[in-house]
Amino acid sequence: MKITVVGVGYVGLSLAILLSQYNEVIALDIEKEKIEMINSRIS
Repeated sequence: MKITVVGVGYVGLSLAILLSQYNEVIALDIEKEKIEMINSRIS
């Protein structure tokens, strides 16, 4: 299943990580730096 999480603050990031265990997750945010850090696997 593909799931999109809009906003990767404290709640959105935790939710995305939890959902990514069994699903394909796409994270969206207006801050480019946050998305780059997620893609680089930096918390």
